[in-house]
Amino acid sequence: MGGNLNDPKNGYWLGVPGAFVRASPQRVVTYVRSPNRLRPLAGCLHAAIFNVARRCRQQALYVVPPFIVAYVALLWADERQYSYAGDIVDF
Repeated sequence: MGGNLNDPKNGYWLGVPGAFVRASPQRVVTYVRSPNRLRPLAGCLHAAIFNVARRCRQQALYVVPPFIVAYVALLWADERQYSYAGDIVDF
């Protein structure tokens, strides 16, 4: 038996056991890691801060006016409650 015989089932014949013969490389495989896998959280903190600021700014017109209306209504009700004659307010 001689040489390197290509046998897909059993692999390559390298010779008798104990013969230190190295197989010649048939295919060279190289691996490259993508930048997203090397730094999966790159820019995450920076984006989170500015996304929170942007979302708060966008939701302000939906949240702030009802609170202003409620505050004014409470001031009005408090003032109306203590505006009757004879009420004594002790603070």
